[in-house]
Amino acid sequence: MDIKIKDRTLELPIIQGGMGVGVSLGRLAGTVASFGAMGTISMVDIGFKEEDFWKKPLEANIRAYRKELAKAKEISKGKGLIAVNMMSVATDYDALIEEIMDSEADAVIVGAGLPLKLPEKNINGKLLAPIVSGKRALDLICRTWLRRFETLPDFVILEGRGAGGHLGFSLQELDDPVHNLEDLTVEVVEYLKEYEVSHGVKIPLFVAGSVMDNEDLNLYRSLGATGLQIGTRFLTTTEADAHENMKQLIVDSSSEDLVIIKSPVGIYGRAINNKLIKDLEDGRIAPSRCINCLKPCNPKTTDFCISEKLIQTANGDVGNGLVFCGSRVDEIKSIISVKEVLENVMGGNL
Repeated sequence: MDIKIKDRTLELPIIQGGMGVGVSLGRLAGTVASFGAMGTISMVDIGFKEEDFWKKPLEANIRAYRKELAKAKEISKGKGLIAVNMMSVATDYDALIEEIMDSEADAVIVGAGLPLKLPEKNINGKLLAPIVSGKRALDLICRTWLRRFETLPDFVILEGRGAGGHLGFSLQELDDPVHNLEDLTVEVVEYLKEYEVSHGVKIPLFVAGSVMDNEDLNLYRSLGATGLQIGTRFLTTTEADAHENMKQLIVDSSSEDLVIIKSPVGIYGRAINNKLIKDLEDGRIAPSRCINCLKPCNPKTTDFCISEKLIQTANGDVGNGLVFCGSRVDEIKSIISVKEVLENVMGGNL
């Protein structure tokens, strides 16, 4: 089932989603890629373990990224592809994108906003992909990229409202059955077909948002998608870089434990209800320090510091930290290997 993306090939139609702050680093991304899929390193606070992170976050993140990319490349042994995930709302977005473009990563995936200027940084022929929540956002990206850079996305990730972490939907849209993932997929597939006809280029579409098994793969491929991007199911693998406490909390949680919160990023996100969430009901938790990590965040008014709370989780404090999670947590009953996840998604042995 080889998948062509521009001049590169995937053996499996699977992308491991980017999960920030210690979850999807070199070990997970490299292992996923070693089976012929696309592994993803998240650039979000990737340098949180570096000694100078709180004083020099940009330098720490670049240093850690180089280590994790080297690790992923060593583990993958040339198989699959290694992508890097970035949030467009990051304050150091431009500098980190330049670092990624200069590196040996294969692809750049950008979410949490519209990466309208991404192609101008692409000096080394990286595969470029936006994460979108529907046709409207994708149309703006495609028209802008064509007008300004004479290019189109090399692949697209459509992320539905069932995803963990940051969501591209309003509260009203999260409750609106019109925005179901199947209908959104059909709409985006039809939209991308127009570019196949007009520009002679086929743009692969990967569907995300609490998709995790062979039934999902068959469903969305039948609707015209190329494959899936999977996040939470990979988080709870033995090879995931996440702290064991985080993995076990997700295994032990149910859909009744999930809440929608307003993130300092400026958009809504899905997380596990814990002491942090309950404490926030009593009022904001003022940041103890600030590294100016997000463009939309004002430390004087933000409800909490998202970097601080994600780092707490990454260090094992899953009560006071922020724990993002996909909506189908009920179906995750144990910690298994990346190979077992991929076999389950592909419907047989690899």
